Amino acid sequence: MTGKVVTMAHGGGGSRMLELLEEVVFPAFGEPILAAAEDAAAVSLPGDRVAFTTDSFVVKPVFFPGGDIGKLAVCGTVNDLAMRGARPLYLTMGLILEEGLEFAVLERVLASAVFWSRKAGVRVVAGDTKVVEKGAADAMYINTSGLGVIQAGREVSIRGAEQGDVLLVSGFLGDHEAAVLSVREGLDFQVDVDSDCAPLHGLVEVMQGAGAVHALRDPTRGGLAASLKEMATSSGMTIELVEEDIPVREAVKAFCEVLGLDPLLLANEGRLVAAVPPHDAGEVLAAMHDHPLGRDAAVIGRVIDGRKGEVSLLTPLGSHRLLRMPSGELFPRIC
Repeated sequence: MTGKVVTMAHGGGGSRMLELLEEVVFPAFGEPILAAAEDAAAVSLPGDRVAFTTDSFVVKPVFFPGGDIGKLAVCGTVNDLAMRGARPLYLTMGLILEEGLEFAVLERVLASAVFWSRKAGVRVVAGDTKVVEKGAADAMYINTSGLGVIQAGREVSIRGAEQGDVLLVSGFLGDHEAAVLSVREGLDFQVDVDSDCAPLHGLVEVMQGAGAVHALRDPTRGGLAASLKEMATSSGMTIELVEEDIPVREAVKAFCEVLGLDPLLLANEGRLVAAVPPHDAGEVLAAMHDHPLGRDAAVIGRVIDGRKGEVSLLTPLGSHRLLRMPSGELFPRIC
């Protein structure tokens, strides 16, 4: 496939499109259900509660430190399922390709998506491919939908935070957005940090095995601040954070200082924040530390009774600063 590029004919529904699917897309996944090319995949679901989600990924550039759009699409959808306590089982993948995209780029992205879907234990069983005119897209976009099952007693909701709960975060914040922006055309910052992009369902599973988890959220767009505002509002609680306890790498802090950004607003793609009852917090935190994706987990605050939806930050000077939802986004297309 060296030197070949995607053309409008590859999206025309004829022989060239079949060639793209049979020579590039189907072999990449090696999934019999996908290769059968039915209009819909027929799958089996154990249990009686399912979680179903969808998301679209338009990150720029397609390849960034620590990941790529294929890895991001798989992990992002797996994590949306995991935040409801679901075990991910199936994914669909829709590809929107720009005319002129090199086959080599597509194959590299698909190989990454395959690697991470297998690592996450999910099967890509359905999909779609469209080609748009050059200039109508930027290389490629991916839409994924995910289906998972929820075991009895494992369902989690962002509305579940209770007074007295301890807030845990699974690791350093802001790595993903800093990594993507560091290679964004026109910025070219040299930041020694990789994206945190990773599938979190395994970490959630060990956390739930160690104790109760009342609420979960992965702090993607809008970062920790937006996620906790949503949790506080949905639960009808107040959240109080301790700024010094929130893990942020020195490189990310420096990056934010240069660009005038708040690390608590930066997007993450492999982190979670959890509200856990105080009597279980120690064991859940220990379980997180034993998992590769939770080694840097930390206690960052508590859920208290107060004004509904308020999130405050205790600064090193002893003052309180209210966190607000971001009203805009300086750098779109980070996920």
